[in-house]
Amino acid sequence: MTPPPPEQVQALFDRIAPRYDALNSWLSFGLHQTWKQITVDWARPAPGDRGLDICCGSGDLAYLLARRVGVTGHVIGVDFSAQQLAVARQRAKDYWAIPRAEIDWVTGDALKLPAEDDSIDAATMGYGLRNVADIPTSLAEIHRVLKPGAQAAILDFHRPQSLMVRQFQQIYLDNWVVPTARQFGLESEYAYISDSLRRFPTGDRQVELARAAGFDAATHYTLVGGMMGALVVTKGR
Repeated sequence: MTPPPPEQVQALFDRIAPRYDALNSWLSFGLHQTWKQITVDWARPAPGDRGLDICCGSGDLAYLLARRVGVTGHVIGVDFSAQQLAVARQRAKDYWAIPRAEIDWVTGDALKLPAEDDSIDAATMGYGLRNVADIPTSLAEIHRVLKPGAQAAILDFHRPQSLMVRQFQQIYLDNWVVPTARQFGLESEYAYISDSLRRFPTGDRQVELARAAGFDAATHYTLVGGMMGALVVTKGR
């Protein structure tokens, strides 16, 4: 199945930006924050590090990275949606009292990251790999910018391998996600999730693609019965 053109996906995320955070909380019953914290843990940021959040959206993972690397560190949040980045910048007022690194919000492409070779200590990507136009190129870019020995963690929805869980996921999408999105006036935007899940490579295939991109180690962890997962990759020294 052919993914939609990048400009179509970009327009979709621009449209949902004002209600993106509220919808994520509704649709995940608030659990998305826990999954994002686990993702940051897997990326292994340390005080003073330079972090990168790819497809940063409204900034959840970038702010978590910024807290972990601290005031001596630095974080780049990159996204191709100007509206999502505007929301991310606005949210800085919610974090004014929390010691954290400065964050540079950059309009950019996951297929051509705005970072130099071997310059990033820890990288995260939440719900982005499923939406890029070229997954192998995106993984190769992450490999390029990571320092030797550095790690990236990539969180996303998945199509479960278990038929029973897959049926449950479809019921959840049809009877909770789409109706909830309809209340926000975003039914067609969130109906897109089912198609993107059908296109998305399985965890085993993601591991193969990561190794082909040059990563020394790649492990895929399943979450929520396989409805979500995280690909954790390490660049060789």
